[in-house]
Amino acid sequence: MDLQLTTEQEMMATAARKMAAKCIEPVLRKHAASAPLPKAAMLEIYGALADFGLTAARLPTELGGGGLSMIDYGLMIEQLPPVIALSLISHEGTIMRIHAGATAEVRHAYLPDLIAGRKIACAANSEEAAGSDANAVRTRLEMADGHARITGRKMWISNASVCDVVVASCAAEADGGGRPRIRRALVDRSQSEIEVRAIELTGLKQGHLGELVFERTMVPPSHLMDGEGDAGKYYVVGGNGNRPLLGLMAVNMAQRAFDMAREYATVRQQFGQSLASCQLVQQDLAEIESAVISSRLMCLYALDCLDRGMRGDGTSAMAKRFATHHAERAVHLAMQVHGAMGISEELALEQLWRDVRVLQVPDGTMGILALIQARSLTGVAAFRPGMARP
Repeated sequence: MDLQLTTEQEMMATAARKMAAKCIEPVLRKHAASAPLPKAAMLEIYGALADFGLTAARLPTELGGGGLSMIDYGLMIEQLPPVIALSLISHEGTIMRIHAGATAEVRHAYLPDLIAGRKIACAANSEEAAGSDANAVRTRLEMADGHARITGRKMWISNASVCDVVVASCAAEADGGGRPRIRRALVDRSQSEIEVRAIELTGLKQGHLGELVFERTMVPPSHLMDGEGDAGKYYVVGGNGNRPLLGLMAVNMAQRAFDMAREYATVRQQFGQSLASCQLVQQDLAEIESAVISSRLMCLYALDCLDRGMRGDGTSAMAKRFATHHAERAVHLAMQVHGAMGISEELALEQLWRDVRVLQVPDGTMGILALIQARSLTGVAAFRPGMARP
């Protein structure tokens, strides 16, 4: 196995890091770290992402996308501020869903603006009782008077308050077995009324997580997708790709914590010597670096598995669970190295601590990810309430 990045991959990662420093981080600094970014600021950032080919990173180049592999996409995601990376993977994943399931007319109407970063997209899957259980979707899609109407609530939706386009998963007509068929619909907010309710989080406060409320929201039949009911397949494939990407966002935070702790340890004097000369501080630094490198390698391995055509349920779940857990530990240790400064708002390590904790929830909590990994290992699904015991 070759663990060395190619020259091209190193150049891509470096270029993404420089782009983030020049075009994204100054925009973030202009606005309060404790409040969602204005829509105008997000569009400015999306313009930079589009110029860099990241708004449709995995779409083939002949269709206007970046044509990136999953591992190349992950290398670039790691370089972005996590709050923007989280928004981007929702937007980019929605573009992939539209490309895969929408009619040619709808693709031509919406994809150019989404790829160019002039509009922002989001996917609405989760509900109050349907987070990790995609089969529990209760948002209804009904046909009446030649139009489709959506009724229900979607929770924990990234980009909710800034999106122009929503792709919503809904329970439609029953299939042959009498079970609701999951279908997706593209909802254009300039044409259809959706109530948006912001959800405040402990971290990543410049993001736009929210609840979407559909009250018989009308959607043209042409905007319905996945006539054969394959929304579940895309949900699984999308989750497998997103999990190691989320893990790499956590690696970004752990790397920042490591850089800050190492620098502080070399300049801070205690008892007439630098902190870096203390054995226990050296142990903390060694543990942080080990967390960063092992997490990065595990996430890149999971993305490589997807590039090689493997389904990747277990490896993707393992990568996200490992990386987000160890990133939280890395930030905690960096705070310890900094002593009182570590818990001050001035240094922003405490913000990093809150931000990294948030990443343990999207696309599967720690417990759910462990069950997915174990199911991949054993071939046996864990017992759940309501299931008949064997």
